[in-house]
Amino acid sequence: MIVFTVIFVLMGIIFDSGYMMPAFFMAGLYFIYTGFYKSGYDYTFEQEYFSVDTIYGKRRMRESQVLYYRNLEVIAPPDHETVLKYKKNGGTEKIKKYDYTSYEEDVPYYTVIIETEQEKGQEKKKIKLLMDLDEEILRMLKLRYPQKVFLQ
Repeated sequence: MIVFTVIFVLMGIIFDSGYMMPAFFMAGLYFIYTGFYKSGYDYTFEQEYFSVDTIYGKRRMRESQVLYYRNLEVIAPPDHETVLKYKKNGGTEKIKKYDYTSYEEDVPYYTVIIETEQEKGQEKKKIKLLMDLDEEILRMLKLRYPQKVFLQ
């Protein structure tokens, strides 16, 4: 996109100033796109809770979820028997899903079923998170919650 912008600016300087409008339009689209696209997720694990932050344009972070371990139901691979009842097609329970994976083929992801905290006028509800969790975090969670974390 930057290459086309430079080409249109040069064409506007050499030939006609009418080529400048597409150049400014493409430059504006480039800055808007790079500022607002999701480039990744950051997981923060504390003593009593964990949070998921969304990174926009490699510049800004916004907190997406704050969830407490006391409300954790299960952490397991997506094909584990404990989370099969929450699958989209064929599952018996329907819950809202949040996908925080990187979509890289060599990075395994895990399904986290957890209840949200009760807010004013809202009741607790279960949600499903898809997350890329590394071995260190999984070991720590397995030590704290051995009956709720399944690695295989």
